[in-house]
Amino acid sequence: MNPSNVTVQRFFDEHSAKLGLRLLGGATGLDRIIREPTVNRPGLALAGFRKYFAPRRVQVIGNVETAYLKTLDPALRRRRHDELFRSRIPCVVLCRGLHPEKMMLQSAEAASIPVFQTNLVTMKFINQATLALEALFAPRTQVHGSMVDIQGIGVIIQGESGIGKSEAVLGLLERGYSLVADDITLLHLLDGTTVIGSGKAITRNLMEVRGIGIIDVAAMFGVASIRSEKQVDLVVSLKNWDNVPEVDRLGLDEQHVEHLGTKIPHMVIPVRPGRDMARLIEVAAFQTKLRLSGLNSARELSKRLTAAMQPKA
Repeated sequence: MNPSNVTVQRFFDEHSAKLGLRLLGGATGLDRIIREPTVNRPGLALAGFRKYFAPRRVQVIGNVETAYLKTLDPALRRRRHDELFRSRIPCVVLCRGLHPEKMMLQSAEAASIPVFQTNLVTMKFINQATLALEALFAPRTQVHGSMVDIQGIGVIIQGESGIGKSEAVLGLLERGYSLVADDITLLHLLDGTTVIGSGKAITRNLMEVRGIGIIDVAAMFGVASIRSEKQVDLVVSLKNWDNVPEVDRLGLDEQHVEHLGTKIPHMVIPVRPGRDMARLIEVAAFQTKLRLSGLNSARELSKRLTAAMQPKA
């Protein structure tokens, strides 16, 4: 995602529940851009030292800043407020349930800077807000395909329309696994190395099954059948048997696809009548789990064949 899309409104909409944010003023500035995925405590700026002030970040005010401001005479305190809000900062968050002074809210309204309040202690808010901002700033994309969590292995199931993706997903849900996304899987990069998949909020818990319509997965299979997000460990492509020129019978050559600059294991499973696709995808996930633990059955067979072909002394 382009950082220019990370607005205060988006930050508030997606993380206000977890961070306990309440909007106190400056609502006209919710479209302001947050340009850096971290926060800043403006204590030195409020004391008048602004050389290294970071105005591109969310500003966090706790007990220390509040106690210092109370030591200033009202005229100087107002000037410090005005200087802070004229810095074109994205927003201000007051922690520990602290209530802003009337003059602070007046300065914020004049500059159209949102002011929020949270009951979280300052350091806990800083930690959680930093994680939230890193997630918002993470590179993002989306792929056409459903995603299922199979015993801790996140599997994206892709294939052309009508190939049987929904039937395979239903079969996996019946086996007790969890749906992460239906039809479209949203991807974002975590810590620069891990690809995380999730579903669109508007279709969460829901799945389209041709001939039946929209089903509520949580209501039908239980709340354990839904996961909000999962690391992507495997991509499975379902293809018509006749369109697969060579069927890999050993699995010696591991294939990969690249998403967000990260290589992810990829398997092509040929589809034809009579094949239990849910079972095959389940086995593909188990195979990936074994490989991640260091066990590769194809390589083990290759070693045995090589040893058997060696001349005996």
